[in-house]
Amino acid sequence: MKHVNIQIYGKVQGVFYRQSAQQKAEELNVVGWAKNQKDGSVYIEAEGEEEQLKKMIKWCRQGSQTASVTSIDYEFSDKIVGYLDFSIRF
Repeated sequence: MKHVNIQIYGKVQGVFYRQSAQQKAEELNVVGWAKNQKDGSVYIEAEGEEEQLKKMIKWCRQGSQTASVTSIDYEFSDKIVGYLDFSIRF
């Protein structure tokens, strides 16, 4: 079990990015949350098996169909929060 923090930049707000991330996370059995940031980016904290988290990061590079991702930053850690599901935060 690993933890990853992901920051996604580009046209990622108002394009169902967080909702699509939630669907992908559930499909991959990844837990955590996604939240819009004031600078226009989306921030995700996710936990799961490392291979599944790598798939989540790969998905984040593309995002929802209407998103236009310009870049992402991510960092793995061993800090496990113990989320129960994947939620959208406001």
